[in-house]
This record gives sequence, C-alpha cells and structure tokens, in this order.
Amino acid sequence: MSWEPISLGELNDLIEKELQDCGEQARIFFNQTRLPPAKWASNPYGNLGGGFWVVAIYQSKVLWYNDIEDGFNVSRYIQFGVIPDEEYWCNQDPLEFALIRLSEGSVKLNE
Repeated sequence: MSWEPISLGELNDLIEKELQDCGEQARIFFNQTRLPPAKWASNPYGNLGGGFWVVAIYQSKVLWYNDIEDGFNVSRYIQFGVIPDEEYWCNQDPLEFALIRLSEGSVKLNE
C-alpha cells in the first residue's frame, strides 16, 4: 500500500466533520482564524505530498494537517508559506485539540 496525499476535497470534508465535534467557541474561533487551505512547504517531510495543508493562522502560528500522520498540528512560522523544519510535528490530534493549542489559552474554547 502506498501513501497518497489528502486531496483538498477530502480535507474540507474532514474539517467539516471534525468541526461538528467542537464546541461553539472553538467553531467561532476557527471561523475567525481560518483561511482557504493552502499547501505550505516543510522540508523534508512535506516534500512527499507537495507540502502540508495550512487551514488557519493566529498570531505567529499556523494550524495545519499532517496527512502523513493523519492529524492536525500547530507550528510557529516566520516566513509565510513555510513551516520551519524545527516546527514539524507528527501529532495525530483532532481539530478540536489543535484549536486549543492554536489559541494557547487566549480564547476559552472548552466552555
């Protein structure tokens, strides 16, 4: 079995499904920080599928989907369009957990 990167349609379906499991405040926060999914470079792991899908930005952090590990991650970034090598994570978090990390307590998402 060979790995295939997640398509934009599959990603959008996944986000909508996982948003249903989020509380109202998390959904509001996501809608305030979301952007049209865009592939960002991440060497070397992101090279396999042309990058990783970034789906939200808040302050100096991006929320992205690691389709190699099947989970959402949060990373700091310096250059728009690039997830720094040292910020590569292989978490298998659902969107709800990643949104909490993205907000870093500045927004109460658990209520």
